[in-house]
Amino acid sequence: MALPREDRRTLTYVPDPEHLRVSADRRGRRKALPRRLSGMSLQQLGLRYVANFPVTILADGRRKKSGIVGQAEDVSYTGVLVELPEAARLTEQDQVKLRFKLPPGTMPEGFEGKVKLKATVVRTFETPGEGGGTRRMAAFEFDEPLTSYLQRKRWGFSVYSASATLLAAVLFIVLLRAESVIYFKYNLVLYLYSLIAAAFLITRYFFGALYRDVPINPDYTPGVSIIIPCFNEADWIQRTVISCMNQDYPLDKLEVIVVDDRSTDASAARIQSVVELVHGEAERFSTRERLKYAVLEENGGKRVALVKGVEMAKHDLVVFVDSDSFLAPTAIRHLVQPFQDPKMGGVAGRTDVENKYTNTVTKLQTVRYYIAFRIMKAAESWFDSVTCLSGPLSCYRKELILKHADAWLNQKFLGQPATFGDDRSMTNFILKTHRTAYQDSAICSTIVPSRMNVFLKQQMRWKRSWLRESLRAAGFIWRKEPFMALFFYIGLIVPIAAPIVVLYNLVYVPAVYGVFPGTFLTGLLMMAMLMSLAHLLFRKSRLWVFGFVFCLFYEFVLLWQMPVAWVTFWKSTWGTRETPQDVEAKRKKEARRKQKTKGTDVPF
Repeated sequence: MALPREDRRTLTYVPDPEHLRVSADRRGRRKALPRRLSGMSLQQLGLRYVANFPVTILADGRRKKSGIVGQAEDVSYTGVLVELPEAARLTEQDQVKLRFKLPPGTMPEGFEGKVKLKATVVRTFETPGEGGGTRRMAAFEFDEPLTSYLQRKRWGFSVYSASATLLAAVLFIVLLRAESVIYFKYNLVLYLYSLIAAAFLITRYFFGALYRDVPINPDYTPGVSIIIPCFNEADWIQRTVISCMNQDYPLDKLEVIVVDDRSTDASAARIQSVVELVHGEAERFSTRERLKYAVLEENGGKRVALVKGVEMAKHDLVVFVDSDSFLAPTAIRHLVQPFQDPKMGGVAGRTDVENKYTNTVTKLQTVRYYIAFRIMKAAESWFDSVTCLSGPLSCYRKELILKHADAWLNQKFLGQPATFGDDRSMTNFILKTHRTAYQDSAICSTIVPSRMNVFLKQQMRWKRSWLRESLRAAGFIWRKEPFMALFFYIGLIVPIAAPIVVLYNLVYVPAVYGVFPGTFLTGLLMMAMLMSLAHLLFRKSRLWVFGFVFCLFYEFVLLWQMPVAWVTFWKSTWGTRETPQDVEAKRKKEARRKQKTKGTDVPF
């Protein structure tokens, strides 16, 4: 994953009350930015990432073979810091050419690949090395930022090719579905389903493309309390807390409340450590008043921890952030903008995958997450009716959370406590009376499962909560905008019926009629192209090919979790954490195993 280099200041982006620093760009550009980049923040351009890759340095006019090779120490959008070999002779203001390949995960998604850029040496210095020696370092400033360079060399081509192919894919899907009309006489229900499913998916992409953020109003900065519930998240909680405190937002308008749900690992110690760090190193930012920490008397679950934080909150807007999610410095400023509408009850931000380059499992989720937010939630936001304000980053009016707190905490379904799906459940309470929205520029990243068994358990849990909460929402969503209501009901029917349709096309038709399901497989390929090419169009990333893989994985693996969800959607165990319900389920399972073993014992 891309690791920003640690700054000597704990809270780099917090507005400075004493004006001791005047710019967030610590590199200090000596050249004017290209006009097309004038809208980019200095924070983004100045952010440095930990790096470790070879850099070939060529003097102007020399051949590639005559260059020297150094090792990158860190890299930003505007320059790179390189450790030089002993034979290198460089001085400030030298003009050079740099050749290097950015490995995946060094910088944000889309920046991986080969780079050839002119640069200027802006600083040379020596630093202590291992074993008592010294290392010779040189800082280079690119003649143009990487964003501008990649736009010229690669991203522009990606945009045009993805756009053209997307259009072709959509037209082909329309032709395939038009062909389905011919077969109505053979199976009316099946081919009607096929037409509806295709129309549903295409319209989602259409409205997702129309979506636009609510722009920032510099005069609108309402008070915000960030609530972080934590249970056994020792590896990530410190980074989460710092990212929430390190926001470009007025000091007197932002507080962070961490609620530990009686963690059994080192989370409590890590939270205490980061609280002391922030209080000690950033006292001038009023951190003692703005960062609070509470521990529940007993393990009560995520909902109890969130409500406890809301009760402690002093501001009118509350933001829920998962304990393994990390906010971008401007996330809160963007997230609150839709609340200028008094009828807006909740807003979701965009969640990206933080550990995207870990393995194939995380790469699949990277494409899926982006499409789920940038296309699917964006399409719902067009109608002010986002059906799930996701747990990693979402904002609510405090009064609404408190109004529904008792019902949320005590929610049961078919007699079983509703212990997961807390985000969908609260969204239903809010959506019933208020609008909900999505803000794409409010960005956070989260850690996703990297092991297949954990991922499958998570997906099973999500399907159960989706089914449960969708049935709840079906009772009131018809009161919303008519087209959105139609959207919702089709979106409920299509996934539930999908396993039956796939079995019919891939098993029944070939077995009974001897017909190869070419049309069905072609349609599946076109659907996969929509996901992959949309990711390429918006993200300009080489991970776009995993959209194809995900669609195949969904059809042949994840889809078959849906029938299981049909008959088990009342279950309340997480499967990936030790909730009281999980402990009880394990106890019952162990008791059944012992009883079975006892019953098969044969006495001598």
